[in-house]
Amino acid sequence: MAVLVTGGAGFIGSHTVVELQEAGYDVVVIDNLSNASEKSLQRVQEITGKPVKFYKVDIRARSSWKLACSMRVSVLLSTWVFRCRVWVATPKSSP
Repeated sequence: MAVLVTGGAGFIGSHTVVELQEAGYDVVVIDNLSNASEKSLQRVQEITGKPVKFYKVDIRARSSWKLACSMRVSVLLSTWVFRCRVWVATPKSSP
């Protein structure tokens, strides 16, 4: 079973991805990397020993979503049947 995690490259999201992978789920991450880094997903792979499918998409931006739907997400959605979605949204800290 696959789980779609938006915001999965951030602190909370990456920890969620680790737990989901260790529980046996296939995880697909969508993140715009505005408050995160792909390095966190590399660390997830090191911890779990499993690859993380990652798509850089900002789901808030209509233009990005249209592009994602036409190019990446259509492939993503046709590849996996999602039984669950995890939406990780945390406000960016202000100085």
